[in-house]
Amino acid sequence: MNEHILSPLIARSLGIAADKVARTVALLGEGATIPFISRYRKEVTGGLDEVQIADISDRLDRLTELAKRKETVLGSIEEQGKLTDELRQRIEGCWDATEIEDIYLPYKPKRQTRAEIARKKGLEPLATLIMLQTERNLSARVGAFLSDDVPSEEDALQGARDIIAELVSEDEDSRNAVRQSFERTAVIAAKVVKGKEEEGAKYRDYFDFSEPLGRCSSHRLLALRRGEAEGVLRVSISPEAEPCIDRLKLRYAAKRGRNDSTEHVYQAVEDSFKRLLKPSIETEFASLSKEKADGEAIRIFAANLRQLLLAPPLGQKRTLGVDPGFRTGCKLVCLDGQGNLLHNETIYPHPPQNQKDKASAKLAKLVSSYAIDAIAIGNGTAGRETEEFITGIQFDRQVQAFVVSENGASIYSASKTAREEFPDYDVTVRGAVSIGRRLMDPLAELVKIDPKSIGVGQYQYDVNQSLLKKSLDQTVESCVNTVGVDVNTASRHLLTYVSGLGPTLAQNIVEYRTANGPFRSRKELMMVPRMGKKSFEQSAGFLRISGAANPLDNSAVHPESYEVVERMADDLNCTVDKLIADKGLRCKIDPSAYVGGSVGLPTLLDIMEELDKPGRDPRSSVRVFSFEPSIKKLEDLQVGMHLPGIVTNITRFGCFVDIGIKENGLVHVSRMADRFVDDPTQIVSIHQQVKVRVTGIDTERRRIELSMTNK
Repeated sequence: MNEHILSPLIARSLGIAADKVARTVALLGEGATIPFISRYRKEVTGGLDEVQIADISDRLDRLTELAKRKETVLGSIEEQGKLTDELRQRIEGCWDATEIEDIYLPYKPKRQTRAEIARKKGLEPLATLIMLQTERNLSARVGAFLSDDVPSEEDALQGARDIIAELVSEDEDSRNAVRQSFERTAVIAAKVVKGKEEEGAKYRDYFDFSEPLGRCSSHRLLALRRGEAEGVLRVSISPEAEPCIDRLKLRYAAKRGRNDSTEHVYQAVEDSFKRLLKPSIETEFASLSKEKADGEAIRIFAANLRQLLLAPPLGQKRTLGVDPGFRTGCKLVCLDGQGNLLHNETIYPHPPQNQKDKASAKLAKLVSSYAIDAIAIGNGTAGRETEEFITGIQFDRQVQAFVVSENGASIYSASKTAREEFPDYDVTVRGAVSIGRRLMDPLAELVKIDPKSIGVGQYQYDVNQSLLKKSLDQTVESCVNTVGVDVNTASRHLLTYVSGLGPTLAQNIVEYRTANGPFRSRKELMMVPRMGKKSFEQSAGFLRISGAANPLDNSAVHPESYEVVERMADDLNCTVDKLIADKGLRCKIDPSAYVGGSVGLPTLLDIMEELDKPGRDPRSSVRVFSFEPSIKKLEDLQVGMHLPGIVTNITRFGCFVDIGIKENGLVHVSRMADRFVDDPTQIVSIHQQVKVRVTGIDTERRRIELSMTNK
């Protein structure tokens, strides 16, 4: 599809200048990635950010699919010999998917409908006669249509009404009139399926539910659809029917006078609405509302995932990972600064064994023997008890203990990836390693797990799975490229998400590194099999080489801009190393003096910013956290208590907070701040440490209501 046609359409829909969109579309067409375009082609796009470029890419994909659909529609109508120049022109000029389907509907190959059966019986002329509403003695005309297939007058009239009903349902104006009624008055309602009350108890809030569709929040709509899919609820979307039918009748009524034909038209219109139009538009609105709810759920999921992936890393510290357990014990692993497994074993400090002294001695010995700097404790079963046990031990060195989310660790430990990494160890050891590595570098470890399994979304299995995967993959790719990757230590999984690489090149890089030792420069990447100029262009700026001869190889400065930095250093009679080390020298540089060719001021300002902090991790530092020690179970809670907590999940209606017991509490969006909050992600982030107040306890349903305000 010609980008000159699509770019203006995208520009209008997104409110972005057409020339910026056109240049961005051209870059995407050349195979440039979103992270690369947003970081290294600011002059071309006019400074569009990642979100805007992703929106352009998404709209481009949708319009490209719609263009293919239009070609299918045109081909189908042409095969029928019904494609006029006017119809072709209208379809080619239309870029609304719903309108395209409305145009196509009368020409769409049909199954054996009631109207189609009536046409085969020769009743279409009778339907046309009735639609004209000019015949005053209809009964006298019906006899001509009777036959063996149409034995009675009523059979003939019913067949004619069936044809009229289908014509009404396929008329664009009729469909738009019903759509307008849905938009203004549609109500979504749910009823429990008889006999499913006990089985579907978790949906009891929706057993007799009704709400205007426009006010139904995304999470309620997804809950309704899940209940419907599980056979617990019957869900319907309906407008105010009578006013809608009356408007349709007026549309088809004769301009002057009413007669027998008019009454048959009215019957056909009412039948058309109830049997054809309403179900069709209801399906359409169900799909549109689901699509909207999916989009909102996916957006929040992606925002949560971004926060989780960009969580503060401990860094290259020698770490002891602990996967807590009661009966089966606590699995311990000792990791070096690069996350390599040095040692593993199991201790039993909890019931039923209660070997606390032995476990304490073993832990102290491991911390000393492996010079452990930090301990990562999984937050699953026995996590709180294990944290309390470990923090009570006196070690021979200062060791910080951190509680780490276990979400997805079991998925990783049983995965092909984990088996490849640790073929000689069982799932319990792999899980403990994952917990330890998550503390050291959450991003590097979590990329090995399907994002849906990390536990920071809601209804992730109910939304459109292809859209969810696309959004989450883009989020992971964005996070990886925002941080940058050390090409000499990164796993294949982490490298896969680097702009321009993918699984094959990531594997080739690892294999080249294994065979030839660490990369010494970015230029050496060109020696990797299948690393072409385009892949190098897209990836090089995001790959770091610590200790390289050229210090720019360990920065976000792209190799295509090295010459500019070298000119800056030459003009100041110094080396690039000296320029990076001496802020005073950098202050003497006027970036505008180096504008020229494809290098503009946005790129030069990015270069100056990077020279101030080459290779620095943009993530913040990890912080130690402790729960309230007196709270260990739901029964310990009292309304009014103020407690420390950690945000574990964010939804459209609020956030869930871990306060140190099995059940997470909910802070409703109305209690997140002393002002109206439309988007909870603007108030809190995943793993944020917060102070909450207990406002409600439901011991029967094991639910806790929390507040972050004084209300």
